[in-house]
Amino acid sequence: MTKNTKPNYLAQVKLLNKEETERLLSRMGGKLDRRLEKNKLSREEALAIQLELEDEQLQEWRKVMHSLKKKEEAKEAKKKTKAKAPAKTTKAPAKAKAPAKTKVEPSK
Repeated sequence: MTKNTKPNYLAQVKLLNKEETERLLSRMGGKLDRRLEKNKLSREEALAIQLELEDEQLQEWRKVMHSLKKKEEAKEAKKKTKAKAPAKTTKAPAKAKAPAKTKVEPSK
């Protein structure tokens, strides 16, 4: 075991079935994949590192989504407070319509 992997992620890797392991390997890319191919890491260590990376990315995504949700709620609350206080607006008077032109037929 290297210092790169945490024991709880290694334990999670051992619980994965073959299909889940293949999915995790397919999501692996970059340096981690090359290190696995060059036998610098064992398969379990590489999977544990991938699980840890995905957990970190998930936590970051949740943090961003939470902040976006807060901003959206603040925007909605601001809209509601504006809607409660009716704005005093006066409409401009409508333009008067011009009288319709009548056709005058020539007399014979």
